[in-house]
Amino acid sequence: MRGLSVPVHALPMPKTPDAPIDLKEACVRAAHEFIAEQGVEQLSLRDVARRLGVSHQAPYKHYPSRDHLLAEVIRRCYRDFAIYLDARGEHGDPWDDLGALGRRYQAFAASHPVEYRLMFGTPWPLNAEESGLAAEATHAFDVLRTVLRRIHGADKSQRAQVDLDALFIWSNMHGMASIAQSSVMPHLGLAPGVSRRAQDHLRDMIGHAMTHARQERR
Repeated sequence: MRGLSVPVHALPMPKTPDAPIDLKEACVRAAHEFIAEQGVEQLSLRDVARRLGVSHQAPYKHYPSRDHLLAEVIRRCYRDFAIYLDARGEHGDPWDDLGALGRRYQAFAASHPVEYRLMFGTPWPLNAEESGLAAEATHAFDVLRTVLRRIHGADKSQRAQVDLDALFIWSNMHGMASIAQSSVMPHLGLAPGVSRRAQDHLRDMIGHAMTHARQERR
C-alpha cells in the first residue's frame, strides 16, 4: 500500500511575490486551479505563468508544452486516486474488501469532481506513456484487479475473468458516478429516497451479478 501524499491541489504556493518557489510544483498547482475555474480546454502555459507571476517562458524550463504539463496534472490525479483507494483499510473477506473499494471509489468521485473529470473525461495528451500517466492509471486499475484475484485466484487461467469482472465493475461504478455529477438527476422524477440509495443498490447488484455468474461457471 502506498503512503498518503499531498494532493495535487494542496501543493504550497508562495506567500509573497519575493518568496522562493519550486516552479515545477507551482506550475502543477496553478494548472490544476486554472482547470477547476475555467476548464481544461482553456489551459495554456502562458496562463499558468501569468497566474504565478513569472515570465511567459519560465514554465517551459520544466514542461516543454501544454500537453506535458497536463499529463503531469492528470498523472497525479490517478496517483491520488489509487492512494485514496488503497487507504480503505484491511479486510479479511475479499467480498468485504470489494465493497469497501466500491465505497471509496464513489466517495472519491463525489469529493474530487475536478480530478475525476480529468481522469475520465479528458482526452489524454500524446505523451501519456513517457510522462508516467499510463502507468499511474494502470496502477489504479490494478487496485481493483488485486481484490478480484482474491476472489477468483491468482492463477494465470483466471486472468481474463479478473479483467472482465474488473471492467464490468469499473464501467458500472463510472456510469453511476458520471450520472451523479451531471445535471440530470434532479429532473428524473425519481421516487423519494432513490437518489440516496442508488449507490448502495448499485454495489449490491454488482455483488449479486458476480455471485450468480460464478455459480453459473461451476
